[in-house]
Amino acid sequence: MGARFADSVAPAATFVVIVLLWEGLCRVFAVPSFVLPRPSDIVIAAGAVEWSQWLGHLWATLQIVLIGYFLSIAISIPLAIVLTNSRLLSRTIVPMLVIVQSTPIVAIAPIIVVTLGAEMLPRVVITCLITFFPLVVSTTTGLRATPEELIELSRSLRAPRVREFMQIRLPYAVPYIFSALKVCVTLAVIGAVVAEFVAAQRGLGYLILYDTSLFKVPQAFAALVILVGVSLLLYRLVVWVERRFFPWALPRGVS
Repeated sequence: MGARFADSVAPAATFVVIVLLWEGLCRVFAVPSFVLPRPSDIVIAAGAVEWSQWLGHLWATLQIVLIGYFLSIAISIPLAIVLTNSRLLSRTIVPMLVIVQSTPIVAIAPIIVVTLGAEMLPRVVITCLITFFPLVVSTTTGLRATPEELIELSRSLRAPRVREFMQIRLPYAVPYIFSALKVCVTLAVIGAVVAEFVAAQRGLGYLILYDTSLFKVPQAFAALVILVGVSLLLYRLVVWVERRFFPWALPRGVS
């Protein structure tokens, strides 16, 4: 119990120490708020904005994050199953996926906006593009990591390929899938912010860009803090889903 208490208290204590050092150093060296605002300035700037406005920007960003994230899942897992099932398609599609992933998303984001318009669709597409590749790779790796003796046993019993994937390969791939889901949920936040930098009228990313253009740096930092909180909350939500519904897939000693 002492170790668990230390594990829970240590991160919070470290965060408090960092904030206090940040505040103290900014005061001692008289750093201007438009260069690096003090934590107290960030709190004041956040309180100066109505909560309805914060919630509106937060919801606009969260919509893009969730839609892009779940769309990525809906595309990636079936695609990974197809790549595992067909060596020809794997050799054909994987190089194309690598090319797409190697293209800087910041470079193609304006092109996507021009092609698809300035509504929600291009922001969802940008978020999906930045998240789906790690999920495809991890899921494919997990599906291929299934012990061969289980596959041979399944085929010797003449089990359909659907049962092979649903009852053997996918359960073995669950740890790989959730490892990618944890990474991708934070990437989805990054993708939504990048998309809002390019074309948006609402959202936390748009608010950061707008505030920094007016040198309202404390308010931009407040939006950044909210973004970090959203990313951490979504990450913890994925961890909770894994522990709640797939405890058997956790590493030994983790609960």
